[in-house]
Amino acid sequence: CKSDYGYQKQGTAVMGSLQFGYNTGVINAPQNVSIYCSYPQSDTRLKQKSPIPPGTLTALWSLSVAIFSVGGMIGSFSISLFVNRFGRKNSMLMANVLVFIAATFMGLSQLAGSFEMLIIGRFIIGVYSGLSTGFVPMYIEEISPTSIRGALGTLHQLGVVVGILMAQIFGIEAIMGNATLWPLLLGFTILPAILQCALLPLCPESPRAMCYIHVVKVQYNQSECNCLAVLKKLRGTDNVGEDLQEMRNENQQMMREKKVTIIELFRSTIYRQPIFVAIMLQLSQQLSGINAVFYYSTRIFERAGVAQPVYATIGTGVVNTAFTVVSLFVVERVGRKPLHLTGLMGMAISAVLLTVAMSLLDKFSWMSYISIAAIFSFVAFFEIGPGPIPWFIVAELFSQGPRPAAIAVAGFCNWSANFLVGMCFQYVEQLCGPYVFIIFTVLLLGFFTFTYFKVPETKGRTFDEIAAGFRMSADGLLFVPLNTIKICITC
Repeated sequence: CKSDYGYQKQGTAVMGSLQFGYNTGVINAPQNVSIYCSYPQSDTRLKQKSPIPPGTLTALWSLSVAIFSVGGMIGSFSISLFVNRFGRKNSMLMANVLVFIAATFMGLSQLAGSFEMLIIGRFIIGVYSGLSTGFVPMYIEEISPTSIRGALGTLHQLGVVVGILMAQIFGIEAIMGNATLWPLLLGFTILPAILQCALLPLCPESPRAMCYIHVVKVQYNQSECNCLAVLKKLRGTDNVGEDLQEMRNENQQMMREKKVTIIELFRSTIYRQPIFVAIMLQLSQQLSGINAVFYYSTRIFERAGVAQPVYATIGTGVVNTAFTVVSLFVVERVGRKPLHLTGLMGMAISAVLLTVAMSLLDKFSWMSYISIAAIFSFVAFFEIGPGPIPWFIVAELFSQGPRPAAIAVAGFCNWSANFLVGMCFQYVEQLCGPYVFIIFTVLLLGFFTFTYFKVPETKGRTFDEIAAGFRMSADGLLFVPLNTIKICITC
């Protein structure tokens, strides 16, 4: 990945992340639900058109937001079915078929006068996004050198936030966020898919996946030659012996392990601890309250009295992107765990500040500025740690064999929490008012405590060293330091 060739391939893969971010943020742009349901509902019994009642509009709005996460659950749970059979690259290529179908449904929903088509399209693009949240981090992790694996793993989250920002900008009413052009706003997702389909055939398969798949098929000698050629291109040098030896060690370990299923992840004492850590990290991302901001930021700014809430929402996207770049540059210096802890505590403090500002807004109009600052701070701390780290650390916690199943389980939990927040937040907000973010504050403090005591640092460790640490932990030890693991592996 020190060569232009390596960066180009990662950039191609990250287009899947951009799709995920775009379709997360696009539902927030034309915030008024009547835009999405601006076409009338047919009543075949009365042989006439009738407007959709306000209560039904609210339910359809919540469903159009949450159905995306339902599709994501199904897609994320299907990751291992694809990557074990077709490989990483081919799986990403095949998944784009779903984008073309979804874009057709969403883009033509207004012309057909059917909110059902919109909901179906959101579901299908959710399935694609669920698959991409597994395919992209896995592919990037496996083609990255150990020394900068964390920084490059952050590229997935960078793609997500750039997609969100694109959706916010294109969703301005003067561009496509209006009653006439919103179908084009939703159908725009087809363009990145076309570009990725054109570029993916030029990308290599993950060298680790090539070695693993061919070891299983008893074709190791041929696969090692292919891995060596790909590694030389990715690294931009012929000196790839250390990377190749790491893959050999990982494959030798895998040959001693039986095939790992999702059920065995929870039954085995070796995998139980890392899968529990992976699940909690995913929940810490989604139950932090960040999607409440992404999905309903315009409404939050309106309640805060902001004159131009759409532009404040775009400002949130800019902050989101900027601090993801910051995380990219510091993750290998500071480490995964310290950044995650900093992000969680910073979000908790920001949530308290937002709650205070919202509750005092009726008394002090200047509290609207405090609300904006609190939301910007909330988003910034999210991208420092809880945003990017849970996506790529799951791939670090597991060796090649259990990795697809583990990513599927972690992704399913991530999307389940995403659905819960997307479906329930506006109802909880109506019930709790300005104190709704206190719920997220309590959750953030709980995740901070868990991370401090249970999550290991993976910076600078090979996949085999991390797995060895959990194997020792399963034997009754604490998570073993890096130097001890290296000595044990050497012996």
